[in-house]
Amino acid sequence: MGNNFYIFAKDMALILPPAFILIGLFDVWISREKVEKSFGNKSGAIKYFYAIALATTTVGGTFVAFPLANSLYHKGADYSVVFTYITAASLFMIPMSLMEVSIIGIKFTLLRLGLSIPFIIITDNLLKLYLNKINYKLPEAE
Repeated sequence: MGNNFYIFAKDMALILPPAFILIGLFDVWISREKVEKSFGNKSGAIKYFYAIALATTTVGGTFVAFPLANSLYHKGADYSVVFTYITAASLFMIPMSLMEVSIIGIKFTLLRLGLSIPFIIITDNLLKLYLNKINYKLPEAE
């Protein structure tokens, strides 16, 4: 158990600092207008493609996905896109998908990914509708 903890802690120590630096740079370098244009309410269905594409490249799993999702939200991304990004970050990681292909096969992996995408988008839009109905707002950063 101690050895597994050491391996996990070492991996996190190597992944998290560069990931948080990149999130900080994203927060500073990417304008609110750019995020609203690509991920906002008026960006159409392409926003889901962008969210899933961004999620597949996210290294560090949900440790990195949540801070980046928070940054996206505060820069004007739509609720449903933020939820799509978080869900896709846990489902569509490239290394995980490659390992899945090698173990279970490409047919299963493509089927899982293809069936997951519509359900993710539908569920995230339902969640968005509910949160808008109750006028929920995430707290602002201090």
